[in-house]
Amino acid sequence: MSAEPTRVRGRRPPQGDPVVDRAFALLAAFDAGHRSLTLGELSRRSGIPTSSTLRLAGRLMAWGALERGADGRFTIGLRLWEVASLAPRGQGLKQVALPFMGDLEEVTRQHVLLAVREGTEALLVERLSAHQAMDVLYRVGGRLPLHSTGVGLVLLAFAESSFQESVLVQPLTHMPENTPVSPAALRRTLAEIRRDGLATFRRRAPQPLVSVAAPIFAADERVVAALSVVVPQEHAEPRLLGPAVRTAARAISRGLGARRAIGAPPA
Repeated sequence: MSAEPTRVRGRRPPQGDPVVDRAFALLAAFDAGHRSLTLGELSRRSGIPTSSTLRLAGRLMAWGALERGADGRFTIGLRLWEVASLAPRGQGLKQVALPFMGDLEEVTRQHVLLAVREGTEALLVERLSAHQAMDVLYRVGGRLPLHSTGVGLVLLAFAESSFQESVLVQPLTHMPENTPVSPAALRRTLAEIRRDGLATFRRRAPQPLVSVAAPIFAADERVVAALSVVVPQEHAEPRLLGPAVRTAARAISRGLGARRAIGAPPA
């Protein structure tokens, strides 16, 4: 096994990534399908040699970013959750939104989602679900496609035009149906969402559902999040759900200091 590259204080090692990048690579090895990893799995998924993985994992465990069970497998530590809970884009938004999300969940007895845009995807920052709610594909902390979910379409519709164009030129498909998305049809959909302040998205698989979503504005009049309800198609009444979702989104917007009415044109 080759020796670790010699470090020079205050400088990047002559070969390989900085320690912080390798630590991030270890954390990125975990995902929804890999919540628990052996040392070997952690090494392979991060691309870091086993000896370095063990040493870095030890440092991360000492800080609380990783934990190791009696079976020797590594998992994400609670310290990361503590730090992540301080993120202002999620925490302040959730504090304002949760009472109104609770009202929607009580009425629909299904799922209520709150998402923000993160890069080229939507990030689910909160979800309230009734006990009898249908199965859904996305979890809190998970990422949703912008072009193929209710909250994603809202965030895409109110994004800057240059960002929209960068998405529209990509080959897009609805998943898990694996059906292609027409750029022209998507442009029309985005224009309707901007006009109406409301998105209605239907998915056929793995279970037919309807998502109705509305934008949430901040004090600077930017759309900072999207709120939606997700219900089984057979129980969906978008004409009734739309006003309820829009009213809740408007109330959250006011709580964030926004003055603009949902769906109204900018002054």
